[in-house]
Amino acid sequence: MNILDELKWRGAINQETDHDGLNDLVNKKSVGIYVGIDPTGDSMHIGHLIPFMILKRFQLAGHHPVIVIGGGTGAIGDPSGKKSERVLQTMDQVKHNEAALTSQMENLFGQDGKFEIVNNYDWLSKLSLLDFLRDYGKLFNVNTMLNKEIVASRLEVGISFTEFTYQILQSIDFLHLYRHNDVQVQLGGADQWGNITSGTDLIHKVEGADAQVFGLTIPLLLKSDGTKFGKSEGGNVWLDPEKTTPYEFYQFWINQDDRDVIRYLKYFTFLSQDEIAELAKKVETAPEKREAQRKLAEEVTEFVHGKAAVEQAEHISAALFSGDVSKLTTAEIEQGFKNMPTVEVSAEPLNIVQWLVDSTKIESSRRQAREDINNGAIRINGEKIQDVDFMIDPSKKFDGKFVIVRRGKKKYFLARVK
Repeated sequence: MNILDELKWRGAINQETDHDGLNDLVNKKSVGIYVGIDPTGDSMHIGHLIPFMILKRFQLAGHHPVIVIGGGTGAIGDPSGKKSERVLQTMDQVKHNEAALTSQMENLFGQDGKFEIVNNYDWLSKLSLLDFLRDYGKLFNVNTMLNKEIVASRLEVGISFTEFTYQILQSIDFLHLYRHNDVQVQLGGADQWGNITSGTDLIHKVEGADAQVFGLTIPLLLKSDGTKFGKSEGGNVWLDPEKTTPYEFYQFWINQDDRDVIRYLKYFTFLSQDEIAELAKKVETAPEKREAQRKLAEEVTEFVHGKAAVEQAEHISAALFSGDVSKLTTAEIEQGFKNMPTVEVSAEPLNIVQWLVDSTKIESSRRQAREDINNGAIRINGEKIQDVDFMIDPSKKFDGKFVIVRRGKKKYFLARVK
């Protein structure tokens, strides 16, 4: 199965400029293929990850990925699907974001063969206004540009000239990469179709109609309920472990709906057809075991954060499920309890009844606290406490930073030592 057949099986092809031509090309040689990302933030989220997963598949199939960090285009902003102009960033912020995104790309692509990361600021910044208008602007028909979906969707509320010309700049990128980096294919999300075809048109006008360049887009990924894929209840799921911890990242994937999990296995893992078919059977016959979700979480977390992060996430998950949090490290407590109810407490040792009522307000009264302690409903750092005279000493565990309380079977609290 060649790469295009595999992508079709995975449901990852939306539009192609010339399927037969592209199919012949990828069967004949190692092809340069690029995906661009503008540095509008200092981390990708999992929605951004989708085209780069496809680019990774091309890399594993022996092709040559080129990642374009849009230091030039990111300085002006593309006309997004939103009904308003992007807020322009300072160049210092753009530079900071470029460095962060470059690091993430090196992590994703640096293990499996050659790849390139380039920055379109390097060539776009050298264009004078007159060069831009004479050499490129003359080749773009305004009527055609107005009919591009991303522009047409903004005409009612208005679009600035800056964002209107974005498709010209992206087309210049494709032409530059074709000339200097042996790139013949541009890959992007479904919303990039207009920009991609503008690029192929420009290359054909400048280099000749027989220039072999192609565009390929990926479908918009929707959940089974019809909503857009990519967000959790807390917002975006980031690749930056400081924004979304590896444990949270793992939990996002393991909590996917049975109706979606096989599609996500096709999109976000490198498992074979046979492996995914076997997991699909298990979803049908034993959905309660959630084996497909577990495999999805393992594969994507390892791809983004590494195997050690998977082991850590599984360790935290097992500890929270069993209640045995005593074996967790301080770093694992930081991850696993990030979104738990949190209170601040003093480092001074204190009687458990006073601590539960006065310091943390976990218990509503001393009577209720004594009752829960006597009934074995209170665990401190994983240990069941049934002595109302027990002294809580925050320095005893987790480097003196935390005390973990479990009340009943599932209710956890994180006491953070001031």
